[in-house]
Amino acid sequence: MISLPLFSLLTDVTVLAQYGPTDVPITALTLDSREAGPGVAFCALRGTATDGHKFIEAAVAQGLAAVVCEELPAVLHPATSYVLVKDSGAALAHMAAAFYGHPSRQLKLIGVTGTNGKTTCATLLHKLLRELGYHAGLLSTVQNQIDEEVIPATHTTPDAIRLNALLARMVAAGCTHVCMEVSSHAVAQHRVTGLRFAGGVFTNLTHDHLDYHGTFDNYLKAKKGFFDALPKTAFALTNADDKRGPVMLQNTAARRETYSLRGAATFRAKLIANEVHGLHLEIDGREILFRLIGVFNAYNLLAVYGAAVLLGEDPTEVLTILSGLTTAPGRFEPVVSEKQGITGIVDYAHTPDALENVLQTLLEIRQPSQQIITVVGCGGNRDAAKRPIMANLAARLSNQVILTADNPRFEDPNDILAQMQAGVTAPDSAKVRTVADRREAIQTAVQLAGANDIVLVAGKGHENYQEIRGVKAPFDDKLILTEVFAALGK
Repeated sequence: MISLPLFSLLTDVTVLAQYGPTDVPITALTLDSREAGPGVAFCALRGTATDGHKFIEAAVAQGLAAVVCEELPAVLHPATSYVLVKDSGAALAHMAAAFYGHPSRQLKLIGVTGTNGKTTCATLLHKLLRELGYHAGLLSTVQNQIDEEVIPATHTTPDAIRLNALLARMVAAGCTHVCMEVSSHAVAQHRVTGLRFAGGVFTNLTHDHLDYHGTFDNYLKAKKGFFDALPKTAFALTNADDKRGPVMLQNTAARRETYSLRGAATFRAKLIANEVHGLHLEIDGREILFRLIGVFNAYNLLAVYGAAVLLGEDPTEVLTILSGLTTAPGRFEPVVSEKQGITGIVDYAHTPDALENVLQTLLEIRQPSQQIITVVGCGGNRDAAKRPIMANLAARLSNQVILTADNPRFEDPNDILAQMQAGVTAPDSAKVRTVADRREAIQTAVQLAGANDIVLVAGKGHENYQEIRGVKAPFDDKLILTEVFAALGK
């Protein structure tokens, strides 16, 4: 069991005032007052739903060792130490890093951020490093991994305590490299503060998470904040073809590197062919066939290639391994019905840009006689502005569309569908129908499909649940699609 004096955890914390002894032993950190107890340091965080400062008294009543807060309670308990800080989130992150022995300093930690492509890039880089012979960890939306050991993921980026605990487990397991997604929420909430990154990768920036950040500018600043914090020993690799790509490098101390399919960059690729069996690219003068499909995956492959080379790996060996890799679960994942001759595609596309990328790819690789039938919804209690945009894109780029529920959460699915339907223009309205039940929507899409048609089920990807009124019920698009295919074949 870890036991460290409180003062040793405060080395990198901006402390405004201290009350009580700082040599008390700390055996655990928590941001949940219900986990308070002897030896525990409770950090009171101000969240979007609640304020941890409201629970300080309840935590103290359980006999905890210390409280870290931005505002002191009216009464200070003599048996508890209090640490007043400017930002509890940043303080917790620094304390967690110190508590677990600064594991990121013992790893080559690569962070991938952007709206789309984070999971694919992090997963491909993890697979690549393992094929190169390294012990490597993965922290992603889909799952966390320590080499082959899979640990379920609850957030794109875990809270600072769990994140440092996972990194410490990776160090103990002999990992030398870790690939992780870095969400905008994680940057804004200081979950990655105090970590030492060996490199950062930027994919792209489009309309997402405005429900949390409020404005696109705040969203941009959160992403940029990750690069601003990189040390000069790290590399900062950005997509030069995204108009926000160069912005990420403006204030970074890291080595500035770029990748591009369209112009001058550190790492360049030329698209030779984008076909149903994969991509044919020329990268830095070498022609390579890849198993992944779509221009968006050309960018993902180029980003991973660049990151690996910047880590010191041999370019030829990197490309050879990348050519044989497959994508992350729920990312353009095929489910084929041999009997009906229908190709199903399950994809996490839950933003306008991601959905457009997937549909444009399908339009590029399909045969003229093949229909594209799209099933798509939008999540509840999230950015509502993208709902009509998503429906409009689906209607314009598909032959037929079924609008359905995604994760409605605490919203009425019919309200979400009405907002989506508002984005469908009159010329496209005849090919759009609404089926609120997602399973029924997938069944309808398959029934509408003829031989060789393509059914795209978008929005949930790897997720194996549907969240309705606070309850997560089992629901897996890939599994449902497989079951529907099997039922039709009987």
